[in-house]
Amino acid sequence: MSRADTIRFRFNQAILVAAIVAFIGALPLATAEWYLLPVLLVPLAVGVWAWRAGTDADPRELRLRALVGGRRIPWDRVVELTTDARGRAVARLDDGQEVLLPAVRGTDLPRLVSATGQTMPGTR
Repeated sequence: MSRADTIRFRFNQAILVAAIVAFIGALPLATAEWYLLPVLLVPLAVGVWAWRAGTDADPRELRLRALVGGRRIPWDRVVELTTDARGRAVARLDDGQEVLLPAVRGTDLPRLVSATGQTMPGTR
């Protein structure tokens, strides 16, 4: 698959900017004493998560990415795409498991389905 066939969903990049600002703001505290250095790990972890986490979809599979690790779900395992009470996209799998799709909102479902080459009923 080419990169052009992949649809990517990521969290708002303002989170990354906030993590950078928090990292810079924590520098004076973290450098005051050696045992305060781990304070820098919090904005660093948030920044890496904001840069990496999300959902990629192509005609073969969904790829869910987190701070560390990820998960691949072939489309043939997905029984239903729906939303939860908060409007986040959820994939129901053939084994009954529900998987939250990071960075995908309910309003993004038509674009997510278009990655498979299909269309949702009632859309063009």
